[in-house]
Amino acid sequence: MEAVKRWRSDWRYPTTLLCIYGFFSTVKPLEPFIIPYLTGPDKNLTTEQVNNQIFPVWTYSYLAVLVPVFLLTDWLRYKPVVVFQCVSLFITTAMLLWMESVPAMQAMQFFYGVVTASEVAYFSYIYSVVDVKRYRKATSYCRSIQLLGYTVGSVLGQLLVSFNLMSYNNILVFTLVLTAIALLTSCLLPMPQQSMFFHRRHTGQKTATEGTKRHSSVGGTGDAAEHTRGSNVSLEEVRDEKVEKRGKTEDEARNGLDEKEHKAEDLEESVGADNCSKVLLQVWRDFRQCYASRQLLYWSVWWAMATCGYNQTVNYVQVLWEHAQPSQNFSIYNGGVEAVSNLLGAATAYGIGFTEVRWEQWGELALGGFSGLGAASLFLMTFIGNIWVCYAGYVIFKCLYMLLITIAMYQIAADLSMERYALVFGANNFGALALQTIITSVVVDSRGLGLGIIPQFTIYASYFSVIAVVFSLRGVFTIWRAQRSSKESTFPDKNEPPDSDEHRL
Repeated sequence: MEAVKRWRSDWRYPTTLLCIYGFFSTVKPLEPFIIPYLTGPDKNLTTEQVNNQIFPVWTYSYLAVLVPVFLLTDWLRYKPVVVFQCVSLFITTAMLLWMESVPAMQAMQFFYGVVTASEVAYFSYIYSVVDVKRYRKATSYCRSIQLLGYTVGSVLGQLLVSFNLMSYNNILVFTLVLTAIALLTSCLLPMPQQSMFFHRRHTGQKTATEGTKRHSSVGGTGDAAEHTRGSNVSLEEVRDEKVEKRGKTEDEARNGLDEKEHKAEDLEESVGADNCSKVLLQVWRDFRQCYASRQLLYWSVWWAMATCGYNQTVNYVQVLWEHAQPSQNFSIYNGGVEAVSNLLGAATAYGIGFTEVRWEQWGELALGGFSGLGAASLFLMTFIGNIWVCYAGYVIFKCLYMLLITIAMYQIAADLSMERYALVFGANNFGALALQTIITSVVVDSRGLGLGIIPQFTIYASYFSVIAVVFSLRGVFTIWRAQRSSKESTFPDKNEPPDSDEHRL
C-alpha cells in the first residue's frame, strides 16, 4: 500500500495516465476514410456537400471557442477541460455513427471543433503536475504517444478496410469503445493544484512565507507567525513535560499547523480570485513584450501562415484523392499513407535535434526554401492526375511542415518562460485559425466562392509559394547582414583612432 502511495505521488503516475488517455483518444481507424464513408451508401452525401457545407463548420467552431477554452483551461486547472474534451469526442463519434443529414453532420463538426480547441489542456496539464526538470521527458512521452495513437489508428483502419474485417459503422462502434476507455482514464487524472496564470501556487506560498518571516522578525502578532512559534514551543515541551501532557500538547501543535495550512490555502485562493483582472492585464503585457522582438515576430508570422495552409491541406486532401481516382478504389490505401506520413514526419522532426545549424542565421532561409518545396509538392498533387503522385506529394509536404514547425517552435521557445511560451503558442495558433477562417469562408464555403477541389489546391499551392518568396528574401537579407557585421567586427574602420595605450606611446 505504501508503494502505491509513493507511485501516485511520483511524476510518473499522472504522466502514465495522460499517455494512456492520449493514446486511446487518438486511435481513430475511420479518419483516413472519412470521405468515402460520408459519400458512400452509409451517409449518401455528395462531395460538394461535404467539401463546401460540412467541413467549413469545423474551422468556424474552432475559432469561436479557442479563446474561451484557452482561458477556461487555465482557470479550471486543466483536468475538467481534458474530461470535457473526451466527452465532446464521444459525442462527435456518436453523431457520426447515428446521424445522417447535412445539418446533423454540421453539428458533428462543431463538436469536433470543440475537441480540437480543447487539445491545449492535454499539453498544458502535464506542466502543472510535473517538476520543471521533468518537462522535456514528460513532453516527449505525451507527444510520442499521440503520434503512436494516430499511427496505430491509421494502420488499424487500413487493415480493417483492406481485408473487409469490419464495416465503417462497426469501426465507429469500436472507436466509441476506445473513447470510453480514454474518458475513464481522464477521470482518474489527479487534479492539479496550480496553473500557469490564474492559480500560481508559488505566488501564494511565497507571500505566506514572506509574511511569516516579516511578522517573526518584528515580533508581530500575525496568526501564521503565532502558530509557527506555538508549534515549535509545543514540540520542545514534549521532550521536557510529563507523559500525561504529551497528547494535549500534540493536539495543540496539530491544530496550529492545520490553521496555518488553512490560512495559506485561503491566501492562495484570494490570489487566484481577486486578481483575475490583474492576471489578464499581465497576460496582455507579456503578449506585447514577447512580440516586441522582431525575430520572434517573423518566426510567429511564418508559424501562423504555414499552419493555416497545412490545416487546409490536411482537411481537404481526401477530397483531392477521391478526385484523382474516380474510377478506381484506391481509397483503401489512405490509412497506409497517413501512417507513413506520420512516421516519416516524426522522424524528420526528431532528426532536427541532432543538427548543428545556426538557425537564428539560416532559419529564415530554410523556412523559405522548404516552403517552396512544399508548394511544389502541392502543385504536383493538383495538376498531375495520378493518385500515387498525390500520395507521395502529401507525404513530402507533411514531412516538410513537421521539419519546419519543429525548428520554429525551438527558436521561439529558446528565450521564453513556460508561461510566455504557452501564450505565444496560443496566439500563433489563433492567428493561423483566423487566416484559415478567412480562406475557408471565401474559397471553400458554399456561401462564398464555393470552389471545386482543384481550384482550392491551386490557391493553397500559390499561398505557400508566396510564403516561400517572402521568407527566402528575408533569409538572404539576414545572412547578408550577419556576414557584413562579421566583416566589420573583423576589419574595423581604418579611420578609427588607435588604441589608447599606443596613442600614449
